[in-house]
Amino acid sequence: METGLSTLDDVARERRRIADRLARLDDERAKLSEELAELDAAERVLLRLGQVTPHSGNGTESDHDHAPRRGRPWSHFRSAAQRAKPSLGDAVLQAIEALGSGVSAAEVRNYLARECSMRVRANHLGMALQRHRRAGRLEQHEGRWSLTGSGDA
Repeated sequence: METGLSTLDDVARERRRIADRLARLDDERAKLSEELAELDAAERVLLRLGQVTPHSGNGTESDHDHAPRRGRPWSHFRSAAQRAKPSLGDAVLQAIEALGSGVSAAEVRNYLARECSMRVRANHLGMALQRHRRAGRLEQHEGRWSLTGSGDA
């Protein structure tokens, strides 16, 4: 029975040793994360002051590691063809201008698919139309859309 106790003691000792090591690694990870955050903040400040160029270090970092983002989030993931397309809001105004007064949302959606190669979900088109209506660029009468100041009011 003595071997059973010694084996249990060995297992318990090994568990404690591993748990202690994990705790030390967690502490070190937290400390290194804080240091990295401080370095990122310092890099952003220096970039704003124009004193350094991005990643002027030894070049071992990849281009996307800890680089400060500029512009719209995720815009760097858009392809050149996507960046060349007008925004949904601009395309909606262009479609209504091209189709004339009193067009339905379905007609606008078909125009966008045909002329702009834009597949637009109905709810997204509805949100874009409503934003233009609230901004005073579009009017809606009986489910038909027209530019403000054009057509019969």
